[in-house]
Amino acid sequence: MNLFQSNQSEFAWWVEINTAVPRCTYYFGPFDSEKEAQLYRSGYVEDLYQEEARDIIALVKQCQPDDLTIFHEKAEVQISSF
Repeated sequence: MNLFQSNQSEFAWWVEINTAVPRCTYYFGPFDSEKEAQLYRSGYVEDLYQEEARDIIALVKQCQPDDLTIFHEKAEVQISSF
């Protein structure tokens, strides 16, 4: 993900949600404004909670995610198999 470019204002607004169970990062968007992303944030959190995700942290940020869903547990399994 490219978060630290000199002209970050070129990026759209996204809702980034991290969950502990499962260990994932989700990106929802893009949105035209921070306000629009904030309006939708609680709906995404509620949907993930209904799907039994837990320890949910939701942020609104300007970025350009490479992937919309990142499964952190899968990466740990691959590392431990070496």
